[in-house]
Amino acid sequence: MTLQEGARRRGMPARTVGAGRALRGKFLDGVDTFGEMVLLGLGALRYLATDVVARRFSWREFFDQAWFMTRVAFLPTVLVAIPFGIIIAIQVGAVAQQIGAVSFTGAVNGIGILRQAAPLVTSLLMAGAVGSAICAQLGAQTVREEVDAMKVMGLNPVQRIVAPRVAAAMAVGFLLNIVVAATAMLTGYVINVGGGHVSSGAYLASFISFAQPTDLVLAEGKAVIFGFLATVIAAHKGLHAKGGPKGVADAVNQCVVIAVIVLAVVNVAITQGYSMLVPARIA
Repeated sequence: MTLQEGARRRGMPARTVGAGRALRGKFLDGVDTFGEMVLLGLGALRYLATDVVARRFSWREFFDQAWFMTRVAFLPTVLVAIPFGIIIAIQVGAVAQQIGAVSFTGAVNGIGILRQAAPLVTSLLMAGAVGSAICAQLGAQTVREEVDAMKVMGLNPVQRIVAPRVAAAMAVGFLLNIVVAATAMLTGYVINVGGGHVSSGAYLASFISFAQPTDLVLAEGKAVIFGFLATVIAAHKGLHAKGGPKGVADAVNQCVVIAVIVLAVVNVAITQGYSMLVPARIA
Protein backbone atom coordinates (compact mmCIF):
# COMPACT_ATOMS: atom_id res chain seq x y z
CA MET A 1 0.00 0.00 0.00
CA THR A 2 1.46 3.35 -1.02
CA LEU A 3 1.71 6.39 1.21
CA GLN A 4 -1.06 8.18 -0.72
CA GLU A 5 -3.44 5.21 -0.37
CA GLY A 6 -2.77 4.98 3.36
CA ALA A 7 -3.38 8.71 3.70
CA ARG A 8 -6.68 8.47 1.83
CA ARG A 9 -7.85 5.66 4.10
CA ARG A 10 -7.02 7.78 7.15
CA GLY A 11 -8.82 10.75 5.63
CA MET A 12 -5.68 12.85 5.06
CA PRO A 13 -5.61 15.03 1.92
CA ALA A 14 -3.01 14.24 -0.70
CA ARG A 15 -1.64 17.78 -0.50
CA THR A 16 -0.79 17.34 3.19
CA VAL A 17 0.96 14.05 2.43
CA GLY A 18 2.96 15.66 -0.36
CA ALA A 19 4.00 18.55 1.89
CA GLY A 20 5.07 16.08 4.57
CA ARG A 21 7.17 14.10 2.14
CA ALA A 22 8.78 17.28 0.80
CA LEU A 23 9.58 18.46 4.32
CA ARG A 24 11.06 15.09 5.20
CA GLY A 25 13.18 15.17 2.05
CA LYS A 26 14.44 18.67 2.86
CA PHE A 27 15.33 17.57 6.37
CA LEU A 28 17.28 14.55 5.15
CA ASP A 29 19.07 16.67 2.54
CA GLY A 30 20.01 19.13 5.28
CA VAL A 31 21.39 16.33 7.46
CA ASP A 32 23.44 15.00 4.53
CA THR A 33 24.77 18.47 3.74
CA PHE A 34 25.71 19.06 7.38
CA GLY A 35 27.57 15.74 7.49
CA GLU A 36 29.42 16.53 4.27
CA MET A 37 30.47 19.93 5.61
CA VAL A 38 31.73 18.38 8.83
CA LEU A 39 33.79 15.84 6.89
CA LEU A 40 35.10 18.56 4.59
CA GLY A 41 36.16 20.73 7.53
CA LEU A 42 37.85 17.85 9.34
CA GLY A 43 39.59 16.79 6.14
CA ALA A 44 40.87 20.31 5.51
CA LEU A 45 42.25 20.56 9.05
CA ARG A 46 43.88 17.13 8.75
CA TYR A 47 45.58 17.99 5.47
CA LEU A 48 46.59 21.39 6.85
CA ALA A 49 48.27 19.84 9.87
CA THR A 50 49.94 16.95 8.05
CA ASP A 51 51.15 19.05 5.11
CA VAL A 52 52.68 21.69 7.35
CA VAL A 53 54.50 19.04 9.38
CA ALA A 54 55.61 17.21 6.22
CA ARG A 55 56.70 20.52 4.61
CA ARG A 56 54.54 20.04 1.55
CA PHE A 57 51.93 22.67 2.36
CA SER A 58 51.25 25.08 -0.49
CA TRP A 59 52.43 28.29 1.14
CA ARG A 60 52.27 30.15 -2.18
CA GLU A 61 48.57 29.35 -2.49
CA PHE A 62 48.10 30.33 1.15
CA PHE A 63 49.66 33.78 0.70
CA ASP A 64 47.86 34.35 -2.62
CA GLN A 65 44.51 33.56 -1.02
CA ALA A 66 45.30 35.60 2.10
CA TRP A 67 46.15 38.63 -0.01
CA PHE A 68 43.03 38.09 -2.13
CA MET A 69 40.81 37.89 0.97
CA THR A 70 42.44 40.97 2.45
CA ARG A 71 41.83 42.97 -0.72
CA VAL A 72 38.22 41.82 -0.84
CA ALA A 73 37.30 42.34 2.81
CA PHE A 74 39.57 45.03 4.31
CA LEU A 75 37.93 48.21 3.02
CA PRO A 76 34.32 46.98 3.48
CA THR A 77 35.21 45.84 7.00
CA VAL A 78 36.55 49.25 7.99
CA LEU A 79 33.59 51.03 6.40
CA VAL A 80 31.17 48.83 8.33
CA ALA A 81 33.13 49.06 11.61
CA ILE A 82 32.91 52.87 11.72
CA PRO A 83 29.06 53.04 11.65
CA PHE A 84 28.94 50.17 14.16
CA GLY A 85 31.16 52.13 16.53
CA ILE A 86 29.09 55.30 16.06
CA ILE A 87 25.77 53.54 16.70
CA ILE A 88 27.00 51.75 19.80
CA ALA A 89 28.64 54.89 21.17
CA ILE A 90 25.52 57.00 20.67
CA GLN A 91 23.15 54.44 22.17
CA VAL A 92 25.38 53.58 25.11
CA GLY A 93 26.09 57.24 25.80
CA ALA A 94 22.40 58.15 25.73
CA VAL A 95 21.43 55.38 28.16
CA ALA A 96 24.40 56.17 30.43
CA GLN A 97 23.31 59.80 30.67
CA GLN A 98 19.73 58.80 31.52
CA ILE A 99 20.78 56.60 34.44
CA GLY A 100 23.66 58.78 35.59
CA ALA A 101 26.41 56.30 34.76
CA VAL A 102 28.41 58.31 32.25
CA SER A 103 31.68 57.29 33.89
CA PHE A 104 31.05 53.66 32.87
CA THR A 105 30.56 54.49 29.19
CA GLY A 106 34.05 53.34 28.26
CA ALA A 107 33.60 49.93 29.86
CA VAL A 108 30.21 49.20 28.28
CA ASN A 109 31.18 50.55 24.89
CA GLY A 110 34.62 48.95 24.72
CA ILE A 111 33.68 45.53 26.07
CA GLY A 112 30.56 45.38 23.91
CA ILE A 113 32.62 46.08 20.81
CA LEU A 114 35.42 43.73 21.79
CA ARG A 115 33.23 40.76 22.73
CA GLN A 116 30.36 41.05 20.26
CA ALA A 117 30.45 43.80 17.65
CA ALA A 118 33.94 43.21 16.26
CA PRO A 119 33.61 39.41 15.82
CA LEU A 120 30.09 39.90 14.41
CA VAL A 121 31.23 42.39 11.78
CA THR A 122 34.17 40.16 10.92
CA SER A 123 31.91 37.13 10.55
CA LEU A 124 29.45 38.96 8.29
CA LEU A 125 32.21 40.22 6.04
CA MET A 126 33.90 36.81 5.95
CA ALA A 127 30.60 35.18 5.01
CA GLY A 128 29.43 37.84 2.59
CA ALA A 129 32.58 39.04 0.83
CA VAL A 130 35.17 36.29 1.30
CA GLY A 131 32.76 33.34 1.36
CA SER A 132 30.91 34.39 -1.76
CA ALA A 133 34.18 34.96 -3.64
CA ILE A 134 35.50 31.52 -2.65
CA CYS A 135 32.22 29.83 -3.56
CA ALA A 136 32.08 31.56 -6.94
CA GLN A 137 35.69 30.65 -7.72
CA LEU A 138 35.36 26.99 -6.76
CA GLY A 139 31.92 26.75 -8.36
CA ALA A 140 33.30 27.99 -11.67
CA GLN A 141 36.12 25.44 -11.50
CA THR A 142 33.60 22.71 -10.69
CA VAL A 143 31.21 23.41 -13.56
CA ARG A 144 34.18 23.65 -15.94
CA GLU A 145 35.20 20.18 -14.71
CA GLU A 146 38.57 21.42 -13.52
CA VAL A 147 38.01 19.75 -10.14
CA ASP A 148 37.21 16.45 -11.87
CA ALA A 149 40.42 16.82 -13.87
CA MET A 150 42.37 17.21 -10.64
CA LYS A 151 40.87 13.99 -9.32
CA VAL A 152 41.77 12.17 -12.55
CA MET A 153 45.38 13.33 -12.15
CA GLY A 154 45.41 11.91 -8.63
CA LEU A 155 45.23 15.27 -6.82
CA ASN A 156 42.95 15.74 -3.83
CA PRO A 157 40.86 18.94 -4.18
CA VAL A 158 40.49 19.23 -0.42
CA GLN A 159 44.24 19.13 0.04
CA ARG A 160 45.12 21.34 -2.92
CA ILE A 161 42.24 23.84 -2.90
CA VAL A 162 40.33 23.85 0.38
CA ALA A 163 43.09 23.51 3.00
CA PRO A 164 45.11 26.60 1.90
CA ARG A 165 41.92 28.67 1.75
CA VAL A 166 40.86 27.53 5.21
CA ALA A 167 44.24 28.49 6.65
CA ALA A 168 44.19 31.85 4.86
CA ALA A 169 40.65 32.62 6.05
CA MET A 170 41.51 31.87 9.67
CA ALA A 171 44.60 34.10 9.51
CA VAL A 172 42.77 36.93 7.75
CA GLY A 173 39.81 36.68 10.13
CA PHE A 174 42.21 36.91 13.09
CA LEU A 175 43.80 40.08 11.72
CA LEU A 176 40.58 41.66 10.45
CA ASN A 177 39.02 41.33 13.88
CA ILE A 178 41.83 43.43 15.35
CA VAL A 179 41.22 46.11 12.72
CA VAL A 180 37.48 46.10 13.36
CA ALA A 181 37.87 46.28 17.14
CA ALA A 182 40.42 49.08 16.98
CA THR A 183 38.38 51.09 14.45
CA ALA A 184 35.08 50.74 16.31
CA MET A 185 36.59 51.44 19.74
CA LEU A 186 38.45 54.49 18.43
CA THR A 187 35.21 55.73 16.87
CA GLY A 188 33.39 55.27 20.17
CA TYR A 189 36.14 57.12 22.01
CA VAL A 190 35.97 60.07 19.62
CA ILE A 191 32.17 60.25 19.83
CA ASN A 192 31.97 60.11 23.64
CA VAL A 193 35.09 62.04 24.61
CA GLY A 194 35.03 64.44 21.68
CA GLY A 195 31.37 65.19 22.31
CA GLY A 196 32.13 66.23 25.88
CA HIS A 197 30.02 63.50 27.48
CA VAL A 198 32.88 62.03 29.52
CA SER A 199 36.52 62.84 30.13
CA SER A 200 39.25 60.84 28.45
CA GLY A 201 40.64 59.57 31.74
CA ALA A 202 37.28 58.36 33.02
CA TYR A 203 36.47 56.70 29.72
CA LEU A 204 39.74 54.75 29.59
CA ALA A 205 39.78 54.00 33.31
CA SER A 206 36.35 52.35 33.22
CA PHE A 207 37.34 50.20 30.27
CA ILE A 208 40.59 49.11 31.95
CA SER A 209 38.77 48.36 35.20
CA PHE A 210 36.24 45.95 33.69
CA ALA A 211 37.99 44.51 30.60
CA GLN A 212 39.88 41.22 30.86
CA PRO A 213 42.59 39.61 28.72
CA THR A 214 40.17 36.74 28.10
CA ASP A 215 37.87 39.20 26.28
CA LEU A 216 40.52 39.60 23.60
CA VAL A 217 41.06 35.83 23.50
CA LEU A 218 37.30 35.36 23.06
CA ALA A 219 37.13 37.88 20.23
CA GLU A 220 40.12 36.44 18.36
CA GLY A 221 38.92 32.88 18.89
CA LYS A 222 35.53 33.80 17.46
CA ALA A 223 37.16 35.40 14.43
CA VAL A 224 39.26 32.30 13.70
CA ILE A 225 36.29 29.97 14.10
CA PHE A 226 34.08 32.18 11.94
CA GLY A 227 36.70 32.29 9.21
CA PHE A 228 36.99 28.50 9.28
CA LEU A 229 33.24 27.92 9.15
CA ALA A 230 32.59 30.48 6.41
CA THR A 231 35.32 28.98 4.23
CA VAL A 232 34.17 25.39 4.73
CA ILE A 233 30.58 26.29 3.86
CA ALA A 234 31.70 28.26 0.80
CA ALA A 235 34.03 25.49 -0.37
CA HIS A 236 31.34 22.82 0.05
CA LYS A 237 28.78 24.78 -1.94
CA GLY A 238 31.33 25.65 -4.60
CA LEU A 239 32.53 22.06 -5.02
CA HIS A 240 28.93 20.83 -5.32
CA ALA A 241 27.75 23.48 -7.78
CA LYS A 242 26.07 22.14 -10.90
CA GLY A 243 24.00 23.46 -13.77
CA GLY A 244 26.33 26.00 -15.32
CA PRO A 245 26.47 29.71 -14.40
CA LYS A 246 22.99 29.60 -12.84
CA GLY A 247 24.09 26.76 -10.59
CA VAL A 248 27.12 28.77 -9.47
CA ALA A 249 24.92 31.78 -8.68
CA ASP A 250 22.53 29.58 -6.69
CA ALA A 251 25.47 28.07 -4.80
CA VAL A 252 26.79 31.52 -3.88
CA ASN A 253 23.35 32.58 -2.63
CA GLN A 254 22.97 29.43 -0.53
CA CYS A 255 26.51 29.81 0.77
CA VAL A 256 25.93 33.33 2.13
CA VAL A 257 22.55 32.49 3.69
CA ILE A 258 23.78 29.31 5.38
CA ALA A 259 27.00 30.95 6.58
CA VAL A 260 25.20 33.90 8.19
CA ILE A 261 22.76 31.59 10.01
CA VAL A 262 25.48 29.20 11.17
CA LEU A 263 27.76 32.00 12.35
CA ALA A 264 24.92 33.63 14.30
CA VAL A 265 24.09 30.36 16.06
CA VAL A 266 27.74 29.61 16.82
CA ASN A 267 28.24 33.16 18.12
CA VAL A 268 25.39 32.72 20.60
CA ALA A 269 26.76 29.34 21.73
CA ILE A 270 30.31 30.65 22.24
CA THR A 271 29.10 33.76 24.06
CA GLN A 272 26.89 31.73 26.38
CA GLY A 273 29.70 29.30 27.12
CA TYR A 274 32.10 32.17 27.83
CA SER A 275 29.61 33.80 30.19
CA MET A 276 29.21 30.55 32.11
CA LEU A 277 32.90 29.67 32.34
CA VAL A 278 34.59 33.05 32.78
CA PRO A 279 33.39 35.15 35.73
CA ALA A 280 32.80 38.83 35.17
CA ARG A 281 35.47 41.16 36.47
CA ILE A 282 34.42 43.47 39.28
CA ALA A 283 36.26 46.77 39.49
